[in-house]
Amino acid sequence: WWNSSAMNQATDRAYRLGQEKNVTVLKLICKNSIEEKVVKLQELKTDLASSIVLDENNTNYKLSKEDILSLLE
Repeated sequence: WWNSSAMNQATDRAYRLGQEKNVTVLKLICKNSIEEKVVKLQELKTDLASSIVLDENNTNYKLSKEDILSLLE
């Protein structure tokens, strides 16, 4: 998932109301792959979004050129 919110929503749907058994969701990421880089970018975006919500000055935040290029390495 490129969007961590969509992934979280899909994970939440794995457990339904009335479910009596434990539900385990696994996320498998290959080392040194684009998926690993996407996960790191998602973590950065999640942290960024959290800081924006908590930022009273509403500072503009952007991904750096290095952040974007790191996905293509």
